[in-house]
Amino acid sequence: MPGPKDLDPSTSPRALLGAELRHARIKAGLTQDDLGDPLFVSGSYIGQMEAGTRRILREHAVRLDEVLGTTDFFTRNCEVSSRSRYPDHFAEAAEAETMATTIMESSTLLIPGLLQTEAYARAVFRAYQPLATEEALNSALEARLARAQLLSNPTSPLLWAVLDEAVLRRQVGGPGVMAEALEHVASLVQRHRIIVQVIPFTAGAHAAMTSDLKLMTFSDAPPLAFLDSPYSGKLLDDPVSVARHQLTYDLIRAGALSPKESLALILSTAEEYAHEAQQP
Repeated sequence: MPGPKDLDPSTSPRALLGAELRHARIKAGLTQDDLGDPLFVSGSYIGQMEAGTRRILREHAVRLDEVLGTTDFFTRNCEVSSRSRYPDHFAEAAEAETMATTIMESSTLLIPGLLQTEAYARAVFRAYQPLATEEALNSALEARLARAQLLSNPTSPLLWAVLDEAVLRRQVGGPGVMAEALEHVASLVQRHRIIVQVIPFTAGAHAAMTSDLKLMTFSDAPPLAFLDSPYSGKLLDDPVSVARHQLTYDLIRAGALSPKESLALILSTAEEYAHEAQQP
């Protein structure tokens, strides 16, 4: 009997591969924990691979073929499912965003990627990559803006962002770019598409000053936490670690301005930038 066909890379390859994994596991009479043992991963990790929120790494694919008796199906197809337009350290988190039901994130210095305007994102990329060609920069910019299409859905995912006031005060791209960027964030709030809170400078020290944090929940997989920094990132699925970072998020959210007060601050700051941009 011929083995399974290769996956079509044009039709959500990671989701398809995850569905094939679930089918093969059930056919073999294994639970997620049973399958996780020989791969030295948790049952929840297997669940995330099946749901498509985590990619199947090559070393896992080889072992899956051995345990499930699927010849070389997962080994052959894991490369297709792992292709991404995003940097390696961020690829899994970006792809998980597309399946999340809620996204909660905090940022200390920059407007989160999902909320950035084109001009703001271009200024960020140029600052990070001063020697990059225009072609490379445009490619990164295209990927960044494509992520924001998540918000074209009027209700899902729920996005809640907590921003340090430094995000509002740092002039990325100059006053004109900042005015447009903050007005864009404010418009999403005013349309009731997102929730944003600002931690004012007067709040002093807070629990998320050293790195940006993203928490994601899913309808059919355990939650994930992503810690972000330039050129590196860490995606966490351990329940204890995720719970610890959820507490961090709850703490900063409690210490931030209310959504109404935050919107007022964002709008007033945008107005200041717009006025400055009009000065000769």
